[in-house]
Amino acid sequence: MYNKVEIISYKHNGDLHRVWQYGYIVRETSDMLVLVNDRANVIDGDGRRWRTKEPAVCYFFKDYWFNIICMMRNHSVYYYCNLSSPYVKDEEGVKYIDYDLDVKVFPSGDKLVLDRDEFDFNKLDLKYPADLIVIIEKNLKLLLNRIDEGLVPFSLGTVLNDYNLYKAQKKQMEKRLERAKD
Repeated sequence: MYNKVEIISYKHNGDLHRVWQYGYIVRETSDMLVLVNDRANVIDGDGRRWRTKEPAVCYFFKDYWFNIICMMRNHSVYYYCNLSSPYVKDEEGVKYIDYDLDVKVFPSGDKLVLDRDEFDFNKLDLKYPADLIVIIEKNLKLLLNRIDEGLVPFSLGTVLNDYNLYKAQKKQMEKRLERAKD
C-alpha cells in the first residue's frame, strides 16, 4: 500500500487544470479510491505554485461524476466536492476532468453550490455536449442527496478512520526506512 501518486485534473478541452504533488493511496475498493495528501505542492495550469494548508482525505469514484476532498482543519472536517469525470489511474497518477461546479460543506452541515457561472460559461465555451450536461446535473443532485443522507464520506468517523489509516501506514513506512538505514 502507501503508494505515492500525483493527482492530475484537466479541463474538458484537455488543458491541464491543476496537479497535486502528492497523494498517498490508503485504501482502494472496486468503485472508490481513497488518498491522503498533507500540505501538498500544487501547480495550477497557468504555472502558479502553492501549497495546501492542511491534511486532506480525498475520495475518488469510478461510477460517480464527482470527487470529495475532506480538509482537516481546526479539529473539524470541511468538505470540498468537485463535479468531475470518474477517475482513472495510470502510471502518471490519478486523473480526472474538472467540470467547474463545486459544493462546499461546512462542519455545521450547511452546503453551498459554487461556480455555477463558470459551469454555464464553460458549457458554451468548451462546448459541453447535451448528454454531458445532463450527467453533471444528475450527479450534482446525487451528491447533494449523499451529503444530506450522510453517506461515505460525509461522516466524521469515516474520514477520521481513513486519516488514521494513513498515519499508521506512514509510521510503518518510516520504521521500515529507518531499519533499512541500519
